[in-house]
Amino acid sequence: MMERIKTSFLAFLVLCSLIQSYFLIYRLPGSESVVQSGNSYIETDEMGPEEKTENLIYPKNMVVHLGADKHTMFYPGQMFYDLIYNRVKGRSFDSFQRRTVSNMDWSALRSANKGIELNFGSGIPVTLLQRVMQISPDSLFEGESIHKMWLYSVDGEPKVHALFFSTEGNVVYEAAQADLTVQDIGQLVDFGQEWVPYTLSEDESYYIPEQPVDMVSLELTTDLYTVEQMQRSLFFDPGITRNIRERDGSEIYTDGKRSLQVDESQHFINYTDPAAPPSGESNPGRDVLTAINFVNQHGGWNGSYRLSGTLESQDRTAVEFQQYYRGYPILDTPGLNYGLMVMELQQGTVTSYERSLLHAERQEQEKRIYNLPGGDRLRELLGVVPENVNITALQPAYRPSLQEDQLRLTPVWAVVLQDGTMKELTSF
Repeated sequence: MMERIKTSFLAFLVLCSLIQSYFLIYRLPGSESVVQSGNSYIETDEMGPEEKTENLIYPKNMVVHLGADKHTMFYPGQMFYDLIYNRVKGRSFDSFQRRTVSNMDWSALRSANKGIELNFGSGIPVTLLQRVMQISPDSLFEGESIHKMWLYSVDGEPKVHALFFSTEGNVVYEAAQADLTVQDIGQLVDFGQEWVPYTLSEDESYYIPEQPVDMVSLELTTDLYTVEQMQRSLFFDPGITRNIRERDGSEIYTDGKRSLQVDESQHFINYTDPAAPPSGESNPGRDVLTAINFVNQHGGWNGSYRLSGTLESQDRTAVEFQQYYRGYPILDTPGLNYGLMVMELQQGTVTSYERSLLHAERQEQEKRIYNLPGGDRLRELLGVVPENVNITALQPAYRPSLQEDQLRLTPVWAVVLQDGTMKELTSF
């Protein structure tokens, strides 16, 4: 009799222990289990498509120097932009020689000579440029990041100069051997003869169009990636994630190691994984490839993107992708975090991942031609920018705004600041 009582009491204690363990795991105070078993996973449609590295690396614009101090500009998606870029990608560049930027008269070169400038923004590692251009291996040059490429010819000289500008200050590399002729440069430059004329600003930092620039304002139907989709994409076992609501209204989902913060008002997520090695050297080129592969495997690309910059800091690399539509960047605004996908990597491991949950359909609605001002009217708008703000570029862009399930893209002038950030001109 006594043995039966002991056995029953023991079984009761085991049962209590199991119940207590369940509540500790799935019902912590202030938290809620989101997915409790594999059977409760919500099957959804496939998320965004994967993308090749080569399709994410291209210049943000091209400056065409026509000679006689005349200039124009092309943007991604425009016919002449594509013609020029495809021809440049088909040429080879070899035998690089390092030079000092301050030893050359750039004002005279751009005003007197015909040429093409390809602007990549804040810099692209040479190892990545080699994936889209025929750049021969060079132990010294391959460690650089390039923010601009300049091809030009000088009257009376038989060769073409091919310059690659490093992000490391006062350094430029010239390809002693470039598979381009003076006639090639002349043909490329001729594409811009009848285009909108541009003039350098007074401080020679950026170009101003002398005529209005035509764009299209439009609306796109949108949808949202669900939190369940992102959980399945980012966590090894979504079944053990817990949900914690913050005071600011955002939601945090965690498996005890990684966390996914969701801002429902902005339809924006911030995923963090602190499990990277504590020390070591970073490699921007390798880290960009890792970042692209991470997005391919964890959510895909909700539109067209361009690698807009890499920033190396000690053992970390920040990688930024800018979303484009019809060849123009979509601004990331205080009212709607939509235009950027930002990642941070440490030792080849993604430790931070920020992106929008919004994705737009390609079916365009409410399309209208929109004229961005040029000439003196644009100079008036630029006049309101504070003197202590250093503008490095002037850029046509789209301001996004959300109206129910419609994404409106409104053409605006944006300025690129010294630190690489882009702001709407009228926001000053």
